Amino acid sequence: MEGIEDISMEKMEYIDLFTLQSLIREAVGEAVPVPIWLKAEIASISVKSYGHVYLELSQSDKSGVIAKSKAAIWQSYREAVLGRFRKDTGSDLEAGVEVLIQVRVSYHSLYGMTLSIVDINPSFTLGERQIQKQQTIDRLTKEGLMDRQKKLRLAELPYYLAVISADTAAGYGDFRRHLLENEYGFAYRLDLFSAAMQGATAPDSIREALDGIMDSDIAYDAVLILRGGGSELDLSCFDDYSLAAAIARFPIPVFTAIGHDRDHHVADMVANTFVKTPTALADLVIDRTAEADGKITAAANRLMVAFTGRLRTQEAMLEAHERLVVSMVRSRLDAAEAKLSFYDAKIPASDPRRLLERGIPIVADGKGVKIDSARGRRPGDAISVHMPDGRLDCVVQRVLLGEDIDKETVKTA
Repeated sequence: MEGIEDISMEKMEYIDLFTLQSLIREAVGEAVPVPIWLKAEIASISVKSYGHVYLELSQSDKSGVIAKSKAAIWQSYREAVLGRFRKDTGSDLEAGVEVLIQVRVSYHSLYGMTLSIVDINPSFTLGERQIQKQQTIDRLTKEGLMDRQKKLRLAELPYYLAVISADTAAGYGDFRRHLLENEYGFAYRLDLFSAAMQGATAPDSIREALDGIMDSDIAYDAVLILRGGGSELDLSCFDDYSLAAAIARFPIPVFTAIGHDRDHHVADMVANTFVKTPTALADLVIDRTAEADGKITAAANRLMVAFTGRLRTQEAMLEAHERLVVSMVRSRLDAAEAKLSFYDAKIPASDPRRLLERGIPIVADGKGVKIDSARGRRPGDAISVHMPDGRLDCVVQRVLLGEDIDKETVKTA
């Protein structure tokens, strides 16, 4: 084509791929001639059956992942590296762990750059975890979440309990057996929300379980997060900020029993209450119920005593009233009997026959009605005078009363 200079292959300078790879290999060898200590995070790890371990290392900042590289632990170094890490931390290497490793850098024309891990510093990983843990605590404190759960009160009689644990975990089995076979015979409803309880997936898994509890139609009295112990690194997932914040903001009291002896984690710090072991948590729930049961029993006893005392008082008052009524009735009966006796004695004395027998005449009007007074009589009235030996039928000639009789007596004299 016009305007384009024809450049022959003989005049162009170039190198082949192998030469380029050789140059890179030499440059890498010169730049990193001996093993160096490298800080990185394990993005993934794969243990092969034939003995080699393959890893992907990464480094991140606020913007995300900024560097990646493949690494390997060859079979000849496997026990020295993995065994030392397991011995010092109690855990295996896993994704999400930040490590300080000694690597030998090499470059191969077919496989590219390789980081061969020949040693590891477990203390660095543990130290980094402590730094991250303190940063999480500081952030939660600043956001006012450290004591939020502690303002919630557990029900006096906890019955509906949501448990977050691995369904095959020994700790959950111990808790369930200890709680449901309690010596008092208290009954509880336990609903298990299964979740991963260690590793990089645990925080998200536990938060999903919390969401499941909120989405249920049951008003749970408490949420119990259980795990049957583990190494410090195994339990480091409970220092995760997102998990701790979710626990702190949860509207139901959250109790943790992660099973550690030496230290407690951020999840414990933000929880309403934490204990060391699942069986200790079962005892706490049982003791709470026993305390409420004791209060109810004491109240029932006080009520019974008060009722019995009131009943006895009422019985005493009733007996007193009964005695008073009996006394009053007896007094009235006695008075009535005395009055009746009086009249019984008086009636014979008033019998006309008795008067006649005593020589006392009885005066009656024309109708036979006894007359006790001259007052009211008139001349011409018929009267009869009854005597012991007969009767006189008379007619009133005149009536003299009081002074008239006295005057008549004077005249006669």
